[in-house]
Amino acid sequence: MGTPDFAVPALVALREAGHEIAAVYTQPPRPAGRGKKLRPSPVQAAAQAMGIEVRTPRSLRKPEAQEAFAALKADVAVVAAYGLILPQAVLDAPRHGCINIHASILPRWRGAAPIHRAVMAGDEETGVTIMQMEAGLDTGPMRHAVTTPIGSKTTGELFDELEDLGAAAIVRVLDDLDAYPPLAQDDGLATHAPKIDKAEARIDWKRPAAELVRHVAGLSPFPGAWFELDGERVKLLLAETVEGAGQPGEVLDQDFTIACGQAALRPITLQRAGKPAMDRRSFLRGRPVEAGGLLS
Repeated sequence: MGTPDFAVPALVALREAGHEIAAVYTQPPRPAGRGKKLRPSPVQAAAQAMGIEVRTPRSLRKPEAQEAFAALKADVAVVAAYGLILPQAVLDAPRHGCINIHASILPRWRGAAPIHRAVMAGDEETGVTIMQMEAGLDTGPMRHAVTTPIGSKTTGELFDELEDLGAAAIVRVLDDLDAYPPLAQDDGLATHAPKIDKAEARIDWKRPAAELVRHVAGLSPFPGAWFELDGERVKLLLAETVEGAGQPGEVLDQDFTIACGQAALRPITLQRAGKPAMDRRSFLRGRPVEAGGLLS
């Protein structure tokens, strides 16, 4: 049960490990592209290429959907970024319940955007938790966890790393469930990782440069932190802290050093609307900036 690219390696790994996959559940195709044609999710595309039955209910709340799920008589349901709420009847249907691949070290960062939030908060490490699901939001007992340092990685880089870690971890756990007994989470250590709001993506130059560098990395490449340069929206995908002082948002030199609430930052990778991402030098060749200007 999964929808985005993050879930595809787990599906592939389970198949390659010899597990019989009774069915794949994923969210329905969505309109995409200029023609707004319906596009299947990455998980649906991968499952169909393997010849696995795909189901795309809009909800699992109706009795008929729950009965169809129970009729599979599955030993276990593996869930990875599915995006639909699983009612108790669904959680209880498989013999060993539903097991989730969650992209954080629980109880840290329960919720929809754990990777983004870990990077933005400046966490030293993140990882994947294999969790036995229950009705609460990522509150179920943990079976296994794998960690990795964050360092200077962006959210996009961590997505690629964690999807592979999660795939390997779920295969390991399912090889011997008894070797990974569920362990209750400490609710007192839990933090919430809400979905990224569009308003968060706009850069507030009054914040310290170090915070903004993490903010940029946490939103890279999606949805992308952004600012306005002479009325044009520009995404900032990677940045570094540098020495400098001035009015927040002030361009300090022609190398595009930008004053922040504390210290300054310098873009590394930027993207203009409708253009590919580019390094600062390439950006400045096509869009020079003058010292003394103010970004908003």
